[in-house]
Amino acid sequence: MDKKTELTARNFPSAQQEAEAAVPPSRYDGPDSAYKLAFADPDFLLREELRPVRMQLELLKPEMVQNEQGIESTIVIFGSARIVAPEMAEQAVETARAAGNADAQRAAEGQLAMSRYYAEARRLGRLVTEKSRDLAVPLYVVTGGGPGIMEAGNRGAHDAGGKSIGLNIVLQHEQTPNPYITPELCFQFHYFGLRKMHFLMRSVALVCFPGGFGTLDELFEALTLIQTRKSRRRPVLLFGRDFWTRLIDFDLLVETGMISPEDTRLFRFVETAEEAWSVLDAEYGFGLAENVKTEFNNDL
Repeated sequence: MDKKTELTARNFPSAQQEAEAAVPPSRYDGPDSAYKLAFADPDFLLREELRPVRMQLELLKPEMVQNEQGIESTIVIFGSARIVAPEMAEQAVETARAAGNADAQRAAEGQLAMSRYYAEARRLGRLVTEKSRDLAVPLYVVTGGGPGIMEAGNRGAHDAGGKSIGLNIVLQHEQTPNPYITPELCFQFHYFGLRKMHFLMRSVALVCFPGGFGTLDELFEALTLIQTRKSRRRPVLLFGRDFWTRLIDFDLLVETGMISPEDTRLFRFVETAEEAWSVLDAEYGFGLAENVKTEFNNDL
């Protein structure tokens, strides 16, 4: 060991080294033995009493990995897992039409109408990633990591040759990660609360496409945190005015005193990826000199 290595050498073995060295004597290597190291004992770590430890680990792992990957600022894209790509929707319409199934054709045509949101989410993911290359502080797309709108956001970033993040959740009927997430930034969560916290921790904007209960949960938690000033104010963009105003009567909430008139200014409606980017540009001044990457601030 040279002198320089001696100055930086660890004074204690790593936990991994200890775990590899901890071979139990044969008398104590059975399934009922308590001899295993606590941090290397899955049965122990999965006990009910260890929930606080598991929650801490689930908070720490994505935080540490994103720090190591240099992820500081993100654009969150929420939306339905059930909205499919236009080409898939068109194929479903043709299949139903050929089969003479009127009900299936009607459902497929509904999916085709909604598929425009997939196209816009994909275009937004690409636009954010392309524009980010010129910024002193790059922006990264983050989604829930599943199919539908989530896939579209990651796919757009992938189209542009950039990194993107996926925050998957363990569910009985879903969901496997879509194939467009950067592998080293593809995470899996058990706790919805910690997953939503990671959506918000680095976000500079939240872009919400049409969706169901999960999308509404994510949207309203974000709005509540901003409204109550538990989280800093930032753009919340709702894609598709017609969808959102039919789904939620915001005017009724104001008229009945359930929210204040100024609360309706916590979000705004957009229709295209380009319009969404224009709103973000106006908010953050991405075109200003101090926000543009140059030879002088390239290492920021």
